[in-house]
Amino acid sequence: MTTVNDGFGRRPNPGEGFVRNADKAAVEAALRDAFLPTGYLEISYTVTLLETPEGIVAFDIGTGGHLGPTSGRLAGNLRAAGIDPARIAHIVFTHFHADHCSGLTDAGNAALYPNAEIHVPAPEWAYWMDDAQAARVPEAARAGFANAKRRFAPYADRVRRFEPGAEVLPGVRSLATFGHTPGHTSYVVSDGGDSLLVLGDITNRPELFVRNPGWHAIFDVDPVMAEATRRRVLDMAAAERLRIAGFHWPFPALGHVAKDGAGYRWVADAWSAAP
Repeated sequence: MTTVNDGFGRRPNPGEGFVRNADKAAVEAALRDAFLPTGYLEISYTVTLLETPEGIVAFDIGTGGHLGPTSGRLAGNLRAAGIDPARIAHIVFTHFHADHCSGLTDAGNAALYPNAEIHVPAPEWAYWMDDAQAARVPEAARAGFANAKRRFAPYADRVRRFEPGAEVLPGVRSLATFGHTPGHTSYVVSDGGDSLLVLGDITNRPELFVRNPGWHAIFDVDPVMAEATRRRVLDMAAAERLRIAGFHWPFPALGHVAKDGAGYRWVADAWSAAP
């Protein structure tokens, strides 16, 4: 397993509007408790990659640099890690928000991963590819539908849909984790006695949403369902002591969670630059 950073997005004034059901004072107190600034929040983007007998598997594929100057670092960091994009044989998606799928294509919308099969949860695909659904959402949300259709279009003959709960690839089992989006899916990767939970966006920054699982992020399509999913999955991860890869967790985006009062405690993995 290798985690590769794609940069970050910066959200100004996270106490205002980022958490739907907590006031500014509570959000800023949580940020201060985590020794984070209150005037902005840097939200990391990190792609998890696995070496397998079937080739390299990527979970989500980042921004492609389409979302701002502080993101789009995946290509350079893949080179630094000695990973040729042509060796990525499978890209497995948690969901289709722009920071997770825009990296499929370059500025001209040409495919960046010429040998990759694309694995998508069937409910997620059905939601984002439905023109009638796009017409029903608020106008501000429609750009996400157009972006998803655009980014997946060059891979049309390589998209493989699966039902959540299915084994997507050997040792990679999908887990229905709906709420953040209608088809949001997480993955449990198993190899012998070792397991890894690829979380997707069940939480955003752990200092806020692991510590306070009842908080609703502005990006949640169904915040009530997202909260129920978050509590269920974090309970499972804590009980089973699962190692977790969180797309928006601080790099290297790996750690564990433990029950702590009404919430959970995030424990970042110790890591070293040395092999």
